[in-house]
Amino acid sequence: MTLRAPLFPGATGITELSVYHWPAADGVHGGSPHMHLLCAEAYVVVAGTGAVETLSPAGAAVTPLEEGDVVWYTPGVVHRSINSGDLKVIAVMQNSGLPEAGDAVMTFPAAALTSPEAYSAAASLAPTPSHTVEQSARARRDLAMTGFDRLKSALEKGDRQPLLAFYRAAAALVAPRIEAWRRLVTEGPLAQAAASLDRLDELADGETAYLEDAMIARIPAPSGHSYGMCGTLRAYDPIREAGEVQLR
Repeated sequence: MTLRAPLFPGATGITELSVYHWPAADGVHGGSPHMHLLCAEAYVVVAGTGAVETLSPAGAAVTPLEEGDVVWYTPGVVHRSINSGDLKVIAVMQNSGLPEAGDAVMTFPAAALTSPEAYSAAASLAPTPSHTVEQSARARRDLAMTGFDRLKSALEKGDRQPLLAFYRAAAALVAPRIEAWRRLVTEGPLAQAAASLDRLDELADGETAYLEDAMIARIPAPSGHSYGMCGTLRAYDPIREAGEVQLR
């Protein structure tokens, strides 16, 4: 008997991340600073050392990372992954599918945040006659750093207004996608939570029939790496890749 694979626990997304070793203008090695509008994110450090530099209305901060550490941050925290020694993490993302659907916005200068078209042009990793994909990823990181430095400088002076303006610009950019996001949340984490509440009702009545639908699912290791915002990625897509399971 073949059935559709169950949703990944919590309808989360998981990605293996090797943080970029490229130095930025400030001499620090790392990725493109960005924030998520709807998704909390966690890092489980599996190797190496580094840090995550963050900006929020509470101010600027740097959180060190070493093997075994877990750190997470809510939507609205601008974060920059820093690699000081072959940093590798498993990134666990709330609302699987949303980051791939544009939930993340990088800290580009204001001109690149004026429209979805301007942002897409700045964020594109498409190779050109003069740039490889890696070179485009580095240029994108450097562009995001210029906006990040402005936000950080203002926060260090006690001025939150540039960060709040970035929030507003990011919200305007993603506005056309909100209804599609609503469907992902409804069919993912909300559906799982509702199912758990249903199971509680059944257990309270002594019913265990739902346990007869038990199954196991597997996603093979992704082949190859891609260039992400923070580093090179091996992204697991529980929604699309788990496929079907065969019950024996």
